Amino acid sequence: MIPPLLAPIILTFAPVFFKRTWDPALVLLWGAILAPGKRTVTSALRIMGLSRERQFQKYHRVLNRAVWDSRRASQLLLRLLISQFVPSGPVVIGIDDTIERRRGSKIKAKGIYRDPVRSSHSHFVKTGGLRWLSLMLLTPIPWAQQVWALPFLTALAPSERYSQQHRRRHKALTDWARQLLLQLRRWLPDRDLIMVGDGGFAALDLLTRLVPRAITCITRLRLDARLYKPPAPRRKARPGRPRLKGARLPNLEKVLISRHTRWKTLRVADWYGQCSRTVQIASATALWYHGGFPPLPIRWVLIRDPKQRFDPVALLCTDLNRSPEQILSWFILRWRVEVTFQEVRAHLGFETQRQWSDRAIARTSPVLLALFSLVTLLASRLARRNQIPLPKSAWYTKTQPTFSDAIAAVRRHYWKYTFSLSSKTRKPKFSQLLRPIADALCYAA
Repeated sequence: MIPPLLAPIILTFAPVFFKRTWDPALVLLWGAILAPGKRTVTSALRIMGLSRERQFQKYHRVLNRAVWDSRRASQLLLRLLISQFVPSGPVVIGIDDTIERRRGSKIKAKGIYRDPVRSSHSHFVKTGGLRWLSLMLLTPIPWAQQVWALPFLTALAPSERYSQQHRRRHKALTDWARQLLLQLRRWLPDRDLIMVGDGGFAALDLLTRLVPRAITCITRLRLDARLYKPPAPRRKARPGRPRLKGARLPNLEKVLISRHTRWKTLRVADWYGQCSRTVQIASATALWYHGGFPPLPIRWVLIRDPKQRFDPVALLCTDLNRSPEQILSWFILRWRVEVTFQEVRAHLGFETQRQWSDRAIARTSPVLLALFSLVTLLASRLARRNQIPLPKSAWYTKTQPTFSDAIAAVRRHYWKYTFSLSSKTRKPKFSQLLRPIADALCYAA
């Protein structure tokens, strides 16, 4: 049962599934949107009024046995996002990894990693679970009046122990990043791609392979990175190999304290989701090089706070023609990736699923992340008809809608359509429609 207003988006994914798999998949989709708390198959069936369904195993098979192409579904989702939010201009992509805390002896790909949420510069916290690498579209949402990070392609990066046990070559996180970004380039061959990542993706092995594919990369840069001048023009008929680099340039640590550094004061309107902030920037071009990799021409941007409220930060951009202001404005959008991870945990039950099959694990978490983008698309269609009201109360009034308002609007529209349909046909009765909602409220944690 699909509301007609939302049908064009939902039916886009129908060709990915076989006919007998599409109906159970549709039930799980709406169940994941409507259910509060945990996102298990049981909770999805209960909220859809199928708690007495005897053939419940067919819904589990959608995740652990049914044949459908998740990569094809990611491509269709990306097309919807591009046509809706970025029909022209550069496509800004945020990339980051997150740890899904999972336990169980049958979850084979889990490992021990640094917890990025609980750790700090002086405090190291380890956690066990699955590591996921996700690509997200960083784009303004007109009705939300802010930039959101919309996941569309997510891959599992197994632990090194898992690779050793299965006698496979271990792929580092940068290897997975290269694979995902090259897949994105094949999907969008004619668009200008901008990749924004943190310092974990500032690796020459990764960047030197993405630049030839016309992917502009913006990441953090170490202050002690080895920077050089371009090599001098080679004289004709001179024997030997041409030089790869010129004279050594001072480290950015020295540039930071040098009297000769020319700083430019800049007012940033939205600094990491906070209020506007005044910063000082300095920029130049150089070659980043160390042995074993070809030299990489970069534009570095050094950022400091005149009031010293945060430590100095260095950025790199592989496109030398980009302005420092543009590089900084793109990089601060990366914060929205962290917001999306938090929203998925809070409103879509990420880390609450209980599958232990390898195929079900590889499908469920990426689907929940992609569900964030799908709900945003559905809410955008409702926003055209002003069907996303902001919650108002005596003690709190929102000025801008958030994801909780978006998923609430989608739920409200679905139930409104279901109740209006039942009032016309008189089948099923209202008591039967209210039972799954009552069950969901009673069993909610």
